[in-house]
Amino acid sequence: MSEKHSKASGLQPGLKDEVVLDGQELKNLVEGGLIWLRTNQQTVNSLNVFPVPDGDTGTNMVLTMQAAINEIFKTPERNVGKVARDIAQGALMGARGNSGVILSQLWRGFARALDNFKVMDAQLFVRALAEARDTAYKGVVRPVEGTILTVAKDLTIEAEKAFSEENDLEVIFERVVRAAGESVERTPELLPILKQAGVVDSGGKGLFYMLEGMLRTLNNLPLEVQETFIQPIAQMIDFDEHLDIEPDQDYEVVIDFQPKKPLEVEKFYDSLSHIGTSIQLGEGDDYYRLHIHVPEEKRYSPIDFVMDMARVTKVHIENIKDQMLRKENSDPPGTELAKPEPGQIAVIAVSPGEGISKIFASLGVAAIVEGGQTMNPSIKELLESFENLPTDNIIILPNNKNIILAAQGASQASTKRVAVIPSKSIPQGLNALLQLDPDGNFDEIIKKMNSALLDSDTGEITIATRDVEIDGVKVKQGSVIGLLNGRLVASQKTLEKTCLALLKKIKMDEKERITLFYGNQISEDEVNNIVEKITKAYPAHEIEIHAGGQPHYQFIISIE
Repeated sequence: MSEKHSKASGLQPGLKDEVVLDGQELKNLVEGGLIWLRTNQQTVNSLNVFPVPDGDTGTNMVLTMQAAINEIFKTPERNVGKVARDIAQGALMGARGNSGVILSQLWRGFARALDNFKVMDAQLFVRALAEARDTAYKGVVRPVEGTILTVAKDLTIEAEKAFSEENDLEVIFERVVRAAGESVERTPELLPILKQAGVVDSGGKGLFYMLEGMLRTLNNLPLEVQETFIQPIAQMIDFDEHLDIEPDQDYEVVIDFQPKKPLEVEKFYDSLSHIGTSIQLGEGDDYYRLHIHVPEEKRYSPIDFVMDMARVTKVHIENIKDQMLRKENSDPPGTELAKPEPGQIAVIAVSPGEGISKIFASLGVAAIVEGGQTMNPSIKELLESFENLPTDNIIILPNNKNIILAAQGASQASTKRVAVIPSKSIPQGLNALLQLDPDGNFDEIIKKMNSALLDSDTGEITIATRDVEIDGVKVKQGSVIGLLNGRLVASQKTLEKTCLALLKKIKMDEKERITLFYGNQISEDEVNNIVEKITKAYPAHEIEIHAGGQPHYQFIISIE
């Protein structure tokens, strides 16, 4: 390495002292990008437009990149084009949520530009960024500015400008990262809903962190310095749902505690980072909750650490490997799935809860993929759910707006005839499924299912995670909020008042039936009390109740 570039971590000089990057060096940078993205995962998750406890953009992007790294983890390949191709393939199969799918498309374009090249120089890097931008834009039917796409576009413009001024890969990389950060800060000016919510685009922020992590790796800077971040306890999510087990991180430890004196958050995080990973800190009314992953020999270390500075009120320890094994080997009772014959139509449904899965099974789905908010299934998981079915006629019901792109990715990756019905909610998915005739004409069934998406309105009831005002609705942290067809429409102090306020936003004289799917965080007594009030308010309507079992949302409501 030349003296000029001796500060770089792994970059090698090419012809005439020009810095170039080979496959192993690209691998190292991408690994650094993943570590930094994971370090700041909580921050990205918190950038929800709506104050709901299901932020998942950071998680989706981390899992997408983890799949990419898994694809190249042990490769000795030094050809940068081949390594980039494997990164793109891993990201594609592991892509989760809209942010993960777009991220995989960025890598797909990046890899396409590097195809057949042994090393990457500054000119090729800029070309690859441009191809990444173009591929990502083409992959979205209706691109929206103020998102991760805009950030990809802005950083590419800066890369091209930088290359015209100086043919130096490191300098260009630094300017690209700076441009990405500045672009993220501008997203609220391009997307009004972000400005209303007081947040920047989460996907763009995730892309920035990944690139910044690559730059930090290049400059030999630490990657696991946790940003100070405390979230409401209601917003803490289970990152173990899909996350690959990290080496030597065998136990999940959750501790509720009350500090003896004001908590020094940065010092707290720094100390815990020497004990374990996947650190989360949530704050309740008068206590904190800590979540951490640790190796077996340190499973009691977080408890000892917290007890030295706080009163511990509750502790939960679980073997992650055993937890995941039990999850993989268990099927919800009563979910007898359809067994399609060759030539018949098979439907794949994504479901967020055991009770909802049972309903889908009773209506004839051939496979159920667990998923919803905070646990978006990957393209690979969707693909595997139907690839071994004995029929080539497949319909996917994603039942969540953040799963539609992954479902489309699975359809494109399959050799079977696969149609994606763009259901954005459980009520839409159920209405579409009612149109199923396994022996019917494939195109006709698709047409009927798409039409059925308009047959009902969808209500969602949950607890607000922060103060905000959106579309004239003022929300306080801890209040009960209602979303109608994806829009925030109500905020009240109780579940009962929010349910009634949401229903008042609908022309109920044009409706006949109200169906409530209650979640796993509400008791049957509470449900019965609320249903009694709704029945009294709407005596002419048929009311159904089902145990949905979904997390985070006390009610999913179908109004038909």
